[in-house]
Amino acid sequence: MTDGRNQERTLVLLRHAKAEQSRDAPDGERPLTARGHADAAAAGAWLARHTLLPDVVVCSATRRTRQTWHGVAMGMTGSPPEGGPAASTPVVRYEAGAYEAQPDDLLELVRAVEPGAGTVLLIAHNPGVSLLSALLDPERADPDGLRTTDLVVHRPTTRWAELAPGGAPITARHTARG
Repeated sequence: MTDGRNQERTLVLLRHAKAEQSRDAPDGERPLTARGHADAAAAGAWLARHTLLPDVVVCSATRRTRQTWHGVAMGMTGSPPEGGPAASTPVVRYEAGAYEAQPDDLLELVRAVEPGAGTVLLIAHNPGVSLLSALLDPERADPDGLRTTDLVVHRPTTRWAELAPGGAPITARHTARG
């Protein structure tokens, strides 16, 4: 990998797919709905069609975000990551701190990404992930925030470690529905 000085960087923010509403299970253990699984796969297919396959995935450690990542991986490659996807396998970091995180906390997780990573996928929760998008591009961010399985593509203008508010314009957005 390169040191990231002259490399184009892409940050894709993804709000997790639709999860079950359960009063019996802890919030962090809520699984995806059938629609959530289909939408996650559709998000992965959209990323593949737009050549946005991640080098690094930073994913909240909750059940619904892990299931979202699994669906995205299947949609990108047609097979689950443990089955050997056709593309190179991204580095996946499950981060407990991404659950109920504030935008500054999520920004710190992105800043810690290895310098040579070209495309980073962050799978997290509202309101943090929506607020992070608005922090990175206040002019183009959706004032209503991200809905389930919304993808927002940001193009940072600096190295990951130097990413700052206003430093990553939005270049694309998509709501994945399977």
